[in-house]
Amino acid sequence: MTKTCRGFNIALVLACLFLAACAGTGIRVEAPSVSLQSIRLEEVDLSRQRFVLGFDVQNPNAFPLPIRAVRYNVMLDDQRFVGGETASEFTIPSRGDGSFSISVETDLLRMGTHLANLLRNATRESVDYELAGDLTVDLPFAPPLAFSQRGTIMVQSRLY
Repeated sequence: MTKTCRGFNIALVLACLFLAACAGTGIRVEAPSVSLQSIRLEEVDLSRQRFVLGFDVQNPNAFPLPIRAVRYNVMLDDQRFVGGETASEFTIPSRGDGSFSISVETDLLRMGTHLANLLRNATRESVDYELAGDLTVDLPFAPPLAFSQRGTIMVQSRLY
């Protein structure tokens, strides 16, 4: 074996040991609690509707959570309402709370009459919701942090 080959092998072994040590002593990240706090109808026309979804986040960890992306799916009355992924860079303080909003567009003609009627009536009465998704955090070796929540909510409207 040549000196170059031995040097490469030693460097490779050291790099593997370093990565294994880092992974073994990694910080355990507890998933935050995420809840849907508001659904606000902002704009309506024949082809689309724009809603703003408001979320609250509680961080149980003893360190801040730098969030880089949010993937979400919202069901209303067991019907898919909206879902997607958005790059949302913000930080939740250690053992603290934070909030964020996502603007979404829908097409009620494609959603079906049940969901369209539900949204029309939801400004007067609460509706069951289910929220699921995950947060991508900017921490070494941290996987996306999953969340899910069920509850009831009223759709607010800025149109009235």
